[in-house]
Amino acid sequence: MGSLAVRGLTARYDRTTALHGIDLELADGEFFVILGPSGAGKTTLLKSVAGLVDDTDGEIRIADRDMTGVEPYHRNVAMAFESYALYPQKTVRENLASPLRSGRSGTWTLGQQNERIEQVAGTLGIERLLERFPRELSNGQRQRTALGRVLVRPADVYLLDEPLSHLDAKLRAAMRAELKQLGEMVHTTTLYVTHDYQEALALGDRVGVLRDGRLVQVGTPEQVWTEPADTFVARAFGQPEMNLFDARVNGGIARTEGGRLTVGVPDGSGDRVRLGIRPRDLELVHDSGAAGLVLRGRITLTERLGRSVELSVDVGGDPVIAITTDQRAAEGDEVTLSVPWKLVHVFAAGEPGADTARLGSATSSSAETTAATGGTR
Repeated sequence: MGSLAVRGLTARYDRTTALHGIDLELADGEFFVILGPSGAGKTTLLKSVAGLVDDTDGEIRIADRDMTGVEPYHRNVAMAFESYALYPQKTVRENLASPLRSGRSGTWTLGQQNERIEQVAGTLGIERLLERFPRELSNGQRQRTALGRVLVRPADVYLLDEPLSHLDAKLRAAMRAELKQLGEMVHTTTLYVTHDYQEALALGDRVGVLRDGRLVQVGTPEQVWTEPADTFVARAFGQPEMNLFDARVNGGIARTEGGRLTVGVPDGSGDRVRLGIRPRDLELVHDSGAAGLVLRGRITLTERLGRSVELSVDVGGDPVIAITTDQRAAEGDEVTLSVPWKLVHVFAAGEPGADTARLGSATSSSAETTAATGGTR
């Protein structure tokens, strides 16, 4: 077991700076997830910790040992790359056994090797594939074998680079639960990177959001969901993305154009803000049940997704996305949507397309808060 500390880490490839002064500290046994889009620097961060990036500045400590100048094979980390990197001439069992026979994990008897291999293979659901070769496996089975080869040997830190990316949606959901159980079983410090916000929320003890080589926010899954640091983090979590509206502020009250959204905002918000509402926080209601911020509009599009329905609603010219379980919703209907005040996020204003910081949550205003476009259902 071992903790991981990264301080002021800057990493470069040729003339490109991929990481800018990353500060990060993982507790012993913590499962930490880095979320970010392609090109954010996620893989570079893992490679830097593993010692696979030559041009770096800053400090990396593993199990309280300074890794400056330490070769990768002496760092006692185990890394799973997004690519499979399996030995094609070896069976699944032999691929899993290779880290245990390298000598870097101590001496394992054949019985101990088989016991550990079968334990990990059972957790990953590949116990029936142990005598097959990689060419006889599906992409998902190869990915699980590659993951098993990392998890089979004890290490101070596991580094996992999008290990579920090649699995189909159903298997990926099942593997999230299994991987979390495995992490709890071995209690090994794990740094896991992904572009999938659901993986980040489901797996992470804490989550860090990476953008353009910089950590934007670090917190528990609940913190990054309920209090996103800025609009980039807000849009990174949730599908569909958060609804965002530009608004003017006067006397502590923010109003979008035409007054379709009217809310109280935190002190010091300035004369312009952005208001954010997650689609799943909007509730389809009758007038008698409306509470908090109330919006009225016309449904322009419905997408039925099993038990839920995704609605595109025209609220006086503003497109609003809402998720509901009301199967009666139909295109052309006039509807009323409501959301509690505390779930209306207030962000600083900015240039179009630019990300801006969160200022807090909205509050009730004494002004009219609805936009009537006709009857309601």
